Amino acid sequence: MIQKRLAIYLPTLIGGGAERVMLNLAIGFVNRGYQVDFVLAQCEGAFVSQLPDSLNLVELNPIHVKKGRTIMSLASLIRYIRRERPAALLSGLHANIVAIWARRLAGVPTRLIISEHSATLFKYEILSSWFSKLFSWLMRWNYPLADEIVAVSEGLADDLSNYAGIPRNRISVIPNPIITPEVIAKASENLDHPWFKPGKPPVILAVGRLVPQKDYRMLINAFARVRRSVPVHLLILGEGPERGELVSIVNKLGLQEDISLPGFIDNPYPFMVHSSVFVLSSRYEGLPTVLVEALFCGVPIVATDCPSGPREILRGGTFGKLVPVGDEEYFAEAILTTLKGNGTKPPRESWKQFELDNVVDQYLKVIFGDMKE
Repeated sequence: MIQKRLAIYLPTLIGGGAERVMLNLAIGFVNRGYQVDFVLAQCEGAFVSQLPDSLNLVELNPIHVKKGRTIMSLASLIRYIRRERPAALLSGLHANIVAIWARRLAGVPTRLIISEHSATLFKYEILSSWFSKLFSWLMRWNYPLADEIVAVSEGLADDLSNYAGIPRNRISVIPNPIITPEVIAKASENLDHPWFKPGKPPVILAVGRLVPQKDYRMLINAFARVRRSVPVHLLILGEGPERGELVSIVNKLGLQEDISLPGFIDNPYPFMVHSSVFVLSSRYEGLPTVLVEALFCGVPIVATDCPSGPREILRGGTFGKLVPVGDEEYFAEAILTTLKGNGTKPPRESWKQFELDNVVDQYLKVIFGDMKE
């Protein structure tokens, strides 16, 4: 039996939640017997080294093309689709428009599934108004040309429908495939870090890129309030353009001994297992992967009630505390309450829907539609 070829197209594999999700999906497809091409506009990012040999890596842009220019991969993507003729192409992030154009210009019957992972309305409102209007127009006229549109949460699907004028019934909601055999194995690994030795103060943990969306400035200020009441540490795992500014804030507050930003960590799960509180301070999300991973690792959670994802994942506050976006005083109070032992330890039902096999089943139904697999 000839294996069907599936392709996943992304700009890069930087260390973000959406990239991790697509990598998990690719591995899930391979485990079901499909050939999978991981097609990148530019071969860069922390997750490139994690691509298993079972995935075929395809880089579209030559090394001299300026990084971040996903549009520059259009011609190469057209050639790839015509040459390999994959049964389906799944795209994500800001590669969606390019994927739609490439499939249309390639003139082959490859099914196209585009996925949205972040809060579209809020993501583009922070940019200039002309760009927001342009992107809204591009989405409105191009997204319906895809065979399927997938959003990773109900809130994000509603947002996408309102922002881009796409009928809500055209958008399928499929949660991210977050709990994988690899996550389960990595979570059980030993943790060798001085802050987690017996007798040390409790650790508050955050995981994510150092970008304005995550609002780590608010988190650091909230932590300063907590630190005035109890001895505690804050560990932020991630890398990004705001590092310099965040380090300056930490220094200004005199919290160099209590706050650490060690950068991107390949395996954050043992940190989650052994932390006292996991925090998500974002201004907006799509379906924050780290919240589900924290649920699996059993750490009590404090998260902003941002659009979209946290309220759905935490079941309206059943599986963790939800606080208003940007409210450092409320955030600090929620952390203190959780540190006092009143946090909710998440049950298995809180993360079961995000197990890899469950999500792969849903994606395969969307990918092939009424076609036989």
